Amino acid sequence: MQTPDAELDHLVYATPDLQTTVADTHRRTGVRPVEGGRHLGLGTRNYLLGLGGRRYLEIVGPDPGQPAPAQPRLFGIDALTGPALVTWAVRTDDIAALVAAARRDGYDPGDAEPMSRRTPEGELLSWSVAFAAPGVLPFLIDWGATAHPCDRGLPAANLLAFTGAHPDPATTARHLRAIGARLDVRQARQPALTATVEGPAGRMTLTSG
Repeated sequence: MQTPDAELDHLVYATPDLQTTVADTHRRTGVRPVEGGRHLGLGTRNYLLGLGGRRYLEIVGPDPGQPAPAQPRLFGIDALTGPALVTWAVRTDDIAALVAAARRDGYDPGDAEPMSRRTPEGELLSWSVAFAAPGVLPFLIDWGATAHPCDRGLPAANLLAFTGAHPDPATTARHLRAIGARLDVRQARQPALTATVEGPAGRMTLTSG
């Protein structure tokens, strides 16, 4: 199995039914994800599960406690019929510099934008992200002065493998190098992501569809 990239920050497991997916993850791994918080104004909330080191799984879905947002929810949540491993994030300490360096290398990871969520305790956490087009390539995240979720203590499972597939793996690999990321990407007709997570109750495979 392919070992995860050291700069991998988190995997995004999106779902149209957050509580059902959280319960299923707990049943299959034996580890219960904990509530992360609400993305105010975006209509979503998340639960988190550590994956070893400073890596974690974000389970994100609609938040029934918020009004429906004016814009579609992130990660294509509104169109999902079931949970899917939709993307992943690479951590950086200087998102502006990494975006500029990647553009010089011929890959545009998108503009850095602020994001935040409110924890169950009421604390507002803020960070920056740069989103490229959805697919096998990750987005960038810079936590700035905010403590990383894993530093706050998360129940954890083990990330055994994380791989991708793409019709053009060579170009994908070149774009990954431009942002200092690594992922084993095989040739396939359609872009895809696959991860294997193991807990005391067993293994769980997460896929993009």
